[in-house]
Amino acid sequence: MSGAPSSSTEPVTHIHQLIAYIEQGARPKHEWRIGTEHEKFVHRLEDFGPVDYAGERGIGEFLIRMQRFGWEPVHEAGNVIALKRAGGASISLEPGGQIELSGAQLESLHDTCSEVGNHLEQVNEVSRELQVGMLGFGFHPHWRREQIPWMPKQRYDVMGRYMPQVGSMGLDMMLRTCTVQVNLDFSSESDMVRKMRVGMALQPIATALFANSPLCEGKPNGYLSYRSRVWEDTDPDRCGILPFVFESGMGIERYVEYVLDVPMYFVHRDGFYVDCAGESFRDFLAGRLPQLPGEYPTLGDWDLHLSTLFPEVRLKQFLEMRGADGGGWQGLCALPALWTGLLYDSAALSAAEELISDWSGEEVMQLRHEVPRTALRTQFRNTTVREIARDVLAIADEGLANRNRLDKRGRDERRHIERLWQTVDSGVTPAEELLDVFHNRWRGDIEPVYTEFAY
Repeated sequence: MSGAPSSSTEPVTHIHQLIAYIEQGARPKHEWRIGTEHEKFVHRLEDFGPVDYAGERGIGEFLIRMQRFGWEPVHEAGNVIALKRAGGASISLEPGGQIELSGAQLESLHDTCSEVGNHLEQVNEVSRELQVGMLGFGFHPHWRREQIPWMPKQRYDVMGRYMPQVGSMGLDMMLRTCTVQVNLDFSSESDMVRKMRVGMALQPIATALFANSPLCEGKPNGYLSYRSRVWEDTDPDRCGILPFVFESGMGIERYVEYVLDVPMYFVHRDGFYVDCAGESFRDFLAGRLPQLPGEYPTLGDWDLHLSTLFPEVRLKQFLEMRGADGGGWQGLCALPALWTGLLYDSAALSAAEELISDWSGEEVMQLRHEVPRTALRTQFRNTTVREIARDVLAIADEGLANRNRLDKRGRDERRHIERLWQTVDSGVTPAEELLDVFHNRWRGDIEPVYTEFAY
């Protein structure tokens, strides 16, 4: 989004340099952009199994063939591990072979939705050639963890070793989850704090609206957003709701202090990832990192460390909204529309602030814990998440109307949240729609998911 990882090799020795790096992401309102990311699972058509990296029909070959559309390859140890092109968009490879589009910085939701559509057209062309298909769910509805091949990226080796030391579901997060998220800008530290508080408080509402992972290994798992449940037991040091966001004194320095206390994964040197799992960035800042004694971090190291934290809202040189399950095409446009409507219009942001003004960090954490199981039916104080979601959508609707960004047919951006209005009006989440089909029409057979829900 607002800034690429720094390539500076100048040593960083003081916390003020780390704070300044994030501050540099601030943009005036007329430069605010929308960056949408989404992931999808890849399967073989003949037996619905996961796709390995190697081979004539593998993920590596998929990335090679995608280059015909103007993508440039990124290599690691001789393997194509990502694609990039002018404008800032990239295609990256998640641990279990999930394909992620990290979209360009775009001015309107019409632009980002067009980008998603063009991407899926390209993906489908290559998929037909390789006889593979793609699904979008928060958690894979069928595969066992041990079935899934690891992709050849060094950073995943480090993370795969470390995850089981800090939580029981970190490997599931890496191999069996998919998300859709949006990256948004801020104009100042105070604007960032306002947006982060609203974003953090309302992430459970987004989780409920986009709940889409009720199946695991071919049967119901007891949750509507199992992906959200998985994140609860991935790594408590770097995941979840951050209660300090709601406290007085919240700002960039407070967030940086939090980041400094989150254990590291690695640093990148000369094309290789150095395993520093569990070490302290504070020690690195003082030149005391055991793996690189006497060496100080660069801003590139800081940017990399920032990217290894996974709270429900992540601050870098922009804000990432991270609470939603992956899903179908409409959801890929609706998620950025929801947050753009809430956070990019001043009246809407003020209304959202008023809605959550007396919510405590502890209440938001409890809501975050309950929503994965009951989604829109979750009780909150004397109401339900469904009713809160109705209020949230009304605010977002107004915000999108106020932006007045029209497409070629004269429609404003509100059309991109119509799917969410349907969800709230019916009270039925995508997860519950899937469960109904699974139990009634499919009679407990999981295989139709690969045809009826494929992109």
